[in-house]
Amino acid sequence: MPEKIQIKNDKLIVPDNPIIPFIEGDGIGPDIWAASQRVIDAAVKHAYQGSKKIEWLEVLCGEKSFKDSGEWLPEATLETLRSHLVGIKGPLTTPIGGGIRSLNVALRKELDLYACVRPVRWYNGTPAAILDPNRVDFVLFRENTEDVYAGIEFENGSDESKKIIELMEEFGQAKKIRFPESSSFGLKPISKEGSIRLFDAALNYALENNRQSVTIVHKGNIMKFTEGYFKKWTYAHAEEHYSDRVFTWAQYDRIQEEKGTEAANSAQDKAVKEGKIIIKDVIADAFLQQILLRPDEYDVIATMNLNGDYISDSAAAAVGGIGIAPGANINYISGHAIFEATHGTAPKYAGQDKVNPSSVILSAVMMLNYMGWKEAADLIESGLEKAIFNKKVTYDFHRLMDNATLLKCSEFGDEIISKF
Repeated sequence: MPEKIQIKNDKLIVPDNPIIPFIEGDGIGPDIWAASQRVIDAAVKHAYQGSKKIEWLEVLCGEKSFKDSGEWLPEATLETLRSHLVGIKGPLTTPIGGGIRSLNVALRKELDLYACVRPVRWYNGTPAAILDPNRVDFVLFRENTEDVYAGIEFENGSDESKKIIELMEEFGQAKKIRFPESSSFGLKPISKEGSIRLFDAALNYALENNRQSVTIVHKGNIMKFTEGYFKKWTYAHAEEHYSDRVFTWAQYDRIQEEKGTEAANSAQDKAVKEGKIIIKDVIADAFLQQILLRPDEYDVIATMNLNGDYISDSAAAAVGGIGIAPGANINYISGHAIFEATHGTAPKYAGQDKVNPSSVILSAVMMLNYMGWKEAADLIESGLEKAIFNKKVTYDFHRLMDNATLLKCSEFGDEIISKF
């Protein structure tokens, strides 16, 4: 009997026959979802010999929904996602006109999916942008609900912008606005609560998965009271609540100031030997360099919304591109999670059975791991890597490989299944 996934005492309760809502997606969505669903079902069947099975429930969002009801994001869809906790989706188009700026952002806000989780690793054989992509293996936790994505903007020349200029004059800050009459304005809210719950998710992931470090990525040298406080709050939280399990660079700095560099180095070495997680920080622009030059120095990343957007796509490009990048949006407190393709809808390829379905397939790997169905997740990940290593790939990789076999989207799904 199909049942909903539930959460009790902060633990996800997953039945053997869970009902999982899915959003097919726009543009290439139907093609990549069809291939992905077949791979997921085959992996679950193979891993559990029929004792487990997913009951798929389609919910409407995006162009398909708009054509059906005139609504881009129906309340019925939100209610189903709320009540079933876990869902998966293809890419969605951005509505033209007023109302909803981004369906992806709207889903994250409505369900308070505060952590965008993006694992970045190289699959053997994948054409990559850096010389040694095998060094890349980190998981990015991007805060999903604050920062400039709050969508608080005021158009130049509007009454609101004029009031902001007046307020800046009152605060003695007006001279910092170079061209006030033509300036538009945006607000960047960063809260202590939002920062800490995101950092908690990243640190707990590191603890549960035997990772060695968590890196706070910020631009606090310039934005001292927003991104600077993200760093300040998260360091303080780590030391207050995880003191026996972490060593922070803030501690290192204090020891260095009091006792010298040798004592600070000794304290950090001792923490590493004891298996403590090192909490460190890097300025955002430097980090974008270092994930290309020294990616093996990074393990779990915690950052804010805009930084995370830049970093996730840049990092994905280093190991094969966004077409093979999975993603999840999770509320670790309520249990709600939506796993998703991280690329766009590519409408010019819609219906051609052409594009790489790996982003959705690997997002399903994340979903299965979240559900505790690791055996099925491992089958898919292994099968996908074998297909790429054997050079049986879709057009995006085929054009970058020598002597590769070109597969359609659906055929690539079949190739993964054949490796189980």
